[in-house]
Amino acid sequence: MQFQYRPSQTRGGADHGWLKTLHTFSFADYYSPEFSGFGHLRVINEDRVAPGTGFPTHPHREFEIFSYIVSGELSHKDNMGNVETMKRGDVQMTSGGTGIAHSEYNDHKSEEVHFLQIWAKPNEYGLKPKYYTRHYTDAEKLDKLVEIVAPAHQDGVIDEREGSGPTPVHSPLHAFATLLNPEKVLTHTLHPTLRGPGEKLFYAQLVQTSGFNTQAAVKDGSKAVVKISNGDSNVVLGEGDGVFVRKGKTGDELKIENVGDKRAELILFEMDA
Repeated sequence: MQFQYRPSQTRGGADHGWLKTLHTFSFADYYSPEFSGFGHLRVINEDRVAPGTGFPTHPHREFEIFSYIVSGELSHKDNMGNVETMKRGDVQMTSGGTGIAHSEYNDHKSEEVHFLQIWAKPNEYGLKPKYYTRHYTDAEKLDKLVEIVAPAHQDGVIDEREGSGPTPVHSPLHAFATLLNPEKVLTHTLHPTLRGPGEKLFYAQLVQTSGFNTQAAVKDGSKAVVKISNGDSNVVLGEGDGVFVRKGKTGDELKIENVGDKRAELILFEMDA
């Protein structure tokens, strides 16, 4: 496997006052030819939205768009009739298909909302738009990898608005979340590809829970620090850092270890190349 480290301070982003945002991939005014997507992943924005503000109604089509709520509250409303206020642990998926329009606001009077907004390219176009919502408690994620997103129609994935298990996505993409305590170690084994033998891709990002910061991540042990390795290569992630892993194959294992002194919130993505 080939590892590519992505320091947090090299992400794009800006402080707009009402919105503090960091972009893993090219988005809005940030463009990087090297980081304009990875496999089926197209957007990972780490957003903080001030109280009483948000994104007014806007359209999307032909993208699978999901939000992972870290803290605060995010209110969603769309033209399919879905109205929901999401809180920590919630994952909300909008399958854009032939077209939807939605708004996202922080209606809380005093607290900002911190969430990751993630876009993936679908494996089929022209689909009927759909909406899904799931909830994963901190206890479920504590020192375990919980699958929060998985391909629709896969065994164990419930293709309904609400339910248990992973959130459906119309893409060959799996996403996992963990809250990993200091000195704890997890092992992740890459899944079989959906269409016969082929390369597997993997990406991990350490959520920047300490606050908005466009400078270098701290790795002195005073914040969350995670080491990811496969025997031949390894990388140490501070908050906001990420690692791209290429040339994986079904059955390969990745070791994930908290080497800091603070609980780490980590999001991992696995997909077919």
